[in-house]
Amino acid sequence: MTDKVLLTGISGWIAKHTAIELLNKGYEVLGTVRNKDLIDQTKETIKKHAPIEKLSFIELDLLKDDGWNEAAKGCKYIFHIASPFPMKVSRNREFLLPVAVDGTLRVLNAGINAGVEQIIKTSSIVAMFRKPNRSNPYTFGENDWTDENWIEGVNDYFLSKTKAEKAAWELMESKGLKSKLTTINPGGVFGDALDKKGGTSIEYVRQFLKGKFPGAPKFAVLISDVKDIAKAHVACIGNNKVGGRRLIVGKEVKKLVELSQLMQTDTSYAEELLGFKFKPAKDCITENAKSVVQLGLV
Repeated sequence: MTDKVLLTGISGWIAKHTAIELLNKGYEVLGTVRNKDLIDQTKETIKKHAPIEKLSFIELDLLKDDGWNEAAKGCKYIFHIASPFPMKVSRNREFLLPVAVDGTLRVLNAGINAGVEQIIKTSSIVAMFRKPNRSNPYTFGENDWTDENWIEGVNDYFLSKTKAEKAAWELMESKGLKSKLTTINPGGVFGDALDKKGGTSIEYVRQFLKGKFPGAPKFAVLISDVKDIAKAHVACIGNNKVGGRRLIVGKEVKKLVELSQLMQTDTSYAEELLGFKFKPAKDCITENAKSVVQLGLV
């Protein structure tokens, strides 16, 4: 068995950065795409930053069983990064669950069937901190879970991330394989846009720079550098300390305006387990803005 990684949703922003990190470290990468038309653009972006001799693609659908078991065969690791992150909230809180939850179970079951050594799943802090009646300021850590029954405070995206991560842990625990799973839980993701395809986080920055927002958005969130997230995924490989852990990746909480309720969390444990320090919020937000301008998106 070679050091081959099955990486889901490789055309996505975080996944492309992760593929670049893997390829630069010599791993073989099999990236999944939901549509083969995404392959050429993804390959063009990645080859600007990493060698692509060990890069291949396969068209797979998270909503269908077909092909997942075959794709996982011969892979030593699985990085399940693919997950929907829409710009607009759906009135149907369960709208994203089929692809998020059922898709996660398809990928993990394929990994279990193939006997992979490790599965790294991209989750989010939104699976941790969304709870009613929080203190001010409120804190959260890797043992906290979002209250999925909080209708007013948990939208379709928050619900999908929470239920998908819970489903992953429940499946692995039921198989006695909890130590083979690690989740990466970033906050608001910023950093190098890489190409014009972008994503929801990049679109927020693009619209802000174009003056689409009349004022600063009212939020305070842990800021996570996209390159740190990619590096964190790869740093989990062969790392016995991260098995069964939920790793919050991000350096500091930033508030764009004063809010009535503020977030606090300590990510130093994740830095220690992964063996590197996360980047300051200012650096990745600046890099995000510069890349959006350089790509001609504003």
